[in-house]
Amino acid sequence: MAVQRFIVSRRVALGLAAGPLLVAAGEARAQPRLDRLSFVTNWRAQAEHGGFYQAQAAGLYRAAGLEVELRSGGPQINPAQLLIGGRVDMAMGNGLGALGFVREGIPFLCIAAVFQKDPVVMIGHPGQGITGFESLKGRPVLISAEPRVTWWPYVRQKYGLSDEQVRPYTFSLAPFLADKRVVQQGYLGSEPFSIRQQGVEPVVLLVHDSGFQDYGTTIHIGARTLAEKREPVQRFVDATMAGWDQYLKGQAGGFDTEGANRLIRAQNPEMGADLIAYGTAMMNREGIVRSGDAASLGIGAMTEARWAALHAAAAQVGVVPQGLDWRRAFDLGLVNRGIGKA
Repeated sequence: MAVQRFIVSRRVALGLAAGPLLVAAGEARAQPRLDRLSFVTNWRAQAEHGGFYQAQAAGLYRAAGLEVELRSGGPQINPAQLLIGGRVDMAMGNGLGALGFVREGIPFLCIAAVFQKDPVVMIGHPGQGITGFESLKGRPVLISAEPRVTWWPYVRQKYGLSDEQVRPYTFSLAPFLADKRVVQQGYLGSEPFSIRQQGVEPVVLLVHDSGFQDYGTTIHIGARTLAEKREPVQRFVDATMAGWDQYLKGQAGGFDTEGANRLIRAQNPEMGADLIAYGTAMMNREGIVRSGDAASLGIGAMTEARWAALHAAAAQVGVVPQGLDWRRAFDLGLVNRGIGKA
């Protein structure tokens, strides 16, 4: 029996199976070959990764002829290092990360931007006169190491703030809750939810609205991998954007997203149903995915004008060099295909 199976599989592989061949009681059927790709996210599974998990759960990747391994990120995982080290085909990042590849002379680039608005926020207490970034003057500002060398220099310069205001952000809400003058960084679908659970209605400022308009939830890839696998990578991008379209429309739009949410909870048990629902609602309400160029070009949209503006903002405060060849940071050929456009 084993020999018979070998003969059948060998004939199929060589294209020699001209007629029906029976193996045991059933008919041998050649299974379509699936191209394998791997992708690592930038943090533990969450609603803000929902479109990827929807594409997996709804069979969109498999329908596109792909077997996709979704790896969850976390505090001890550096997606860019995994990508550069060849451990994954693609990694989640942001626009600044792609400009950083160019700055360091590393042959990696961005091929899609799911988030037209990076969901990074600044959070303050109600009744403290916080109406915009200019009203942060003189207040203690809790931010972590990364923002100090990315968007904070821009916000500081534009709104007349000072590095003397900065305090370390330890990812604990305790300092914020203890002092109404404190303003802290956060993520649109996360910290505001937790703060509300403590009985405080936070004032939330989207960093995107400061003028520093980075792309978020980008897909990064090595130039060599893209050259060798461009066709299956194109299928991955298309299926991913369709997944995001379904996930954000949800049951109201006729799509079952519970399978995706089960995958998210399996990867990250801390993501309860209420937090997932909140994160999804915030993405829809604030146009995180469906805004700007995505409204007409489709989910994942990127444009040269938007990249030029990002480079100009970052170069203005020395985050990247003024003379950087910023066009090397991206490839527009796999997006702007109208998938899920508003």
